[in-house]
Amino acid sequence: MNKKFIISGGGTGGHIFPAISIANALKRRLPDAEILFVGAQGRMEMQRVPAAGYQIQGLPVSGFDRQNIFRNFKVILNLIKSLIKARRIVRNFRPDVAIGVGGYASGPTLWAASSQGVPTVIQEQNSFAGVTNKILAKKAKRICVAYEQMDHFFPKEKIVLTGNPVRQDLFQIPAKSPIAFNFFNFDSSKKTLLIVGGSLGARTINQSVIAGLNRLMSADIQIIWQTGQYYFESARKASELYSSPRLLVTDFVARMDFAYSIADIVVSRAGASSISELCLLAKPAILVPSPNVAEDHQTQNALALVMKDAALMIKDSDANEILIDKTLELIADENKLNFLSKNILKLAQKDSADRIAGEILKLC
Repeated sequence: MNKKFIISGGGTGGHIFPAISIANALKRRLPDAEILFVGAQGRMEMQRVPAAGYQIQGLPVSGFDRQNIFRNFKVILNLIKSLIKARRIVRNFRPDVAIGVGGYASGPTLWAASSQGVPTVIQEQNSFAGVTNKILAKKAKRICVAYEQMDHFFPKEKIVLTGNPVRQDLFQIPAKSPIAFNFFNFDSSKKTLLIVGGSLGARTINQSVIAGLNRLMSADIQIIWQTGQYYFESARKASELYSSPRLLVTDFVARMDFAYSIADIVVSRAGASSISELCLLAKPAILVPSPNVAEDHQTQNALALVMKDAALMIKDSDANEILIDKTLELIADENKLNFLSKNILKLAQKDSADRIAGEILKLC
């Protein structure tokens, strides 16, 4: 009889890419396995998962509004509906194991699975566990983590250090690939700065770059600036003053493998997936944690690297004032770049998706 798995979560690329990577790893081991995704209605997983070749069902679940508590009446109503629907999905699909990767849909789905006796696995991506995962951990059989010392949040006997699954296409292009330089029409003799703000972009990073564009363009470097769709127009207007082949402004970098290949330094938010990619690719980085995430977990992610001299961190509130200066200072310091590259590589966890798949299959 074919094994069945439910994988739940999403909301951002940082949750979706690992979920799909885990599904692919399970399929490699069990080609006949049936895999059903459960996501949140209206979120990006409802498009990205079918595009990857998997079925998905949506729950009407959303996050709590911390600014306006009165809006949470609808949130609570939708949570109740989601719990009921998740129970029905689990009962009808009858999975052997349910896996949660984080995101709004993960909570109701893993609760429904564990309440019906289905073994559950939590994939905790961050260095600081959220409230939902800490609750779900009580009944979870296995908790796959990306950072050490997670026994502050979870029972030690359930924890397995696996790292976060990342997009495998990033590793098929070697560093400083001539093909990658040609793709961007960049000069291989110049250093390249890659600026990214996550799948949706980052307002503070973009504002800081706009304010410091004159200084960036005065330096003898090349820049790939991924703005995200919300900030692209203002970034494009600002860049019109500096029409140059050394500056690429785009809402989305389609070939991140090429961008990482030629990047000497990366300015980024501190999402778990982004950090995992930076570690595996040994990229010197300046991290600007988003302040708009639950439990301020991006700051904790960044600090886990900073404490091991593996990255620099700038607070979101300080970015407008010092981000560009620190970036230019670092990109000019070859010794510091090599130092950070060497240290961040030490934190890399390889073959994470396969290791997580192995833990899942032990529970079947």
